[in-house]
Amino acid sequence: MRTDLSAFNTGNYSPGPRWKVLAWYFVNYYIFNSALPWPYGFKRGLLRLFGAKVGKGLVIKTKVRIKNPWRLEIGEHCWIGESVWIDNLEDVTIGNHVCISQGALLLTGNHDYTRRDFPYRLGRITLDDGVWIGAQSVVCPGVHCGTHAILTVSSVASRNLEPWQIYAGNPAAVVRTRTIHAHA
Repeated sequence: MRTDLSAFNTGNYSPGPRWKVLAWYFVNYYIFNSALPWPYGFKRGLLRLFGAKVGKGLVIKTKVRIKNPWRLEIGEHCWIGESVWIDNLEDVTIGNHVCISQGALLLTGNHDYTRRDFPYRLGRITLDDGVWIGAQSVVCPGVHCGTHAILTVSSVASRNLEPWQIYAGNPAAVVRTRTIHAHA
C-alpha cells in the first residue's frame, strides 16, 4: 500500500475558532514574525489576549512564530530568541527561567507514516524550570525536558531529557552533567 495524501485528515487536531485563527495569523505575521523590535510588554499582552498564560519578565525577540497561543503556557523570566518557531498543534508548557535560543523549533506534531492517510501524530512538549534549548535545536512531539536540562546547538531531542543533564547530537545523547556555580 502507498501513501495517499489526498486522504489526509487532521485526526483529532482542532486549531480553534476560525475567527481566532485568522486574527492570530495577522498578529503573528505582522508583530511576532516581524523584524521590527516591538516592545516585549506589548507582545506579552497580545499573547495573553489570545489565550496564552504568560508570566512576568518574558523577553521575546524578533521573527518568532507561534502557531496557537491559546495552547501555550510560559513561566516567569523566560527568553525566546530570534527566529524561534513554536509549532504548537498541541499544548506547550514552558517553566520559569527557560531560554529558547535563536532558530530553535518546538515541534508538537508530525505524521503517522505507517498509515496510508498520513494523519497527524501530536504530543505535548514540557520544558521544566531552568531548561536551555540551544540555537537551531529541535524538540520533538511528546518530549519532556527535565529541570535545568540543556539541549546544545543543532541537537534533536526525540526523547525526554533528564534533569541537570547536557545533551548533544541527533538524536540527542547525554554528554555531561550540568552544574551551576554561585558568582563571587
